[in-house]
Amino acid sequence: MCFEFITFTNILKRYIDNSTAMKYAEKYTGNNIWILGFLFHNSDRDIFQKDIEEFFSVRRSTVSKAVKLMVQKGLIRREPVEYDARLKKLILTEKAMEINGVIESQMKDMGEKFTANLTDEEIEEFSRILGKIRKSFESCSEEDSEQLK
Repeated sequence: MCFEFITFTNILKRYIDNSTAMKYAEKYTGNNIWILGFLFHNSDRDIFQKDIEEFFSVRRSTVSKAVKLMVQKGLIRREPVEYDARLKKLILTEKAMEINGVIESQMKDMGEKFTANLTDEEIEEFSRILGKIRKSFESCSEEDSEQLK
């Protein structure tokens, strides 16, 4: 099963890497395309650096570097919130919204390819199984972190 998963992720990565739309977006965002998408899909609420850390299961230092670079590139702004001066919400700029349009189109295409040969029941089952696998690894990484302390 692990070999099958690794093979699949390699094919998916190759597909993404060869996409004209993704190459365009990566020129501006590097590997932070996913952060833009996350911010776009959560634009109805305040999003903070901590939300990105938790959603993508990445370390604070990794997100901090990414956010700093995205601010420098004019893709996001950090703005204080009224209810807590210590917190800075992340806001997409117009430039980021343009890039996200390209990304969304590509992601829609990829999603259609991803599910083209699956029934609705298979898609639902696959999502359920992926969720279980992710939880198994999340608990492992938490245990590993505890052992390192």
